Amino acid sequence: MVGPPQGKTEVGIDLGLKELFATSDAQTVDAPQFYRDLEPKLATAQRAGKKNRMRALHARIAHRRKDFLHKCSTALVQRHRAMFVGNVNASTLAQTRAAKSVLDAGWSAFRTMLQYKCDSAGVWFKEVNEAYSTQDCHVCSSRSGPKGLNGLSVRHWQCSHCFARHNRDINAARNIRKRGLAWLEESPAAACRPSA
Repeated sequence: MVGPPQGKTEVGIDLGLKELFATSDAQTVDAPQFYRDLEPKLATAQRAGKKNRMRALHARIAHRRKDFLHKCSTALVQRHRAMFVGNVNASTLAQTRAAKSVLDAGWSAFRTMLQYKCDSAGVWFKEVNEAYSTQDCHVCSSRSGPKGLNGLSVRHWQCSHCFARHNRDINAARNIRKRGLAWLEESPAAACRPSA
């Protein structure tokens, strides 16, 4: 039986809006605002009734987003032997005030790309429950992080139990990684996963 790719690591990925994602190894990638960048031109074309221009702009936005997501997902798959992503519900968030940002980030497309590229490369892939991942300290597991709507704006915090300092998104990614590794240890099917 062939084992996982050697010399590579397991990574947790927390998807976001300001950053497209943060990883458990402290990498963050800003989320380009493809739609918002061209929104003024779209509005101008819409007011002028230029449907062909609007179609061309929407196609350009989609192409730029897809190209960026392909590059990010390929780089992640090449570096890691197991990938765990939070199961954030993009369709629910797309119905909130953050809808434009959620749709612009392309979370669903990004996860799909990661999954099929992982399958092709023999890299483990799993969406894990991300509940409380931003509130739980990844060091001592105490739920001491910022809570509620007011806590959403807190980007850095210190655990009141072990006093570890955290970047909110990187801490979440590390909790996602821990949950993914727990799944990997418990799953007999995962142990048989071939590598490319």
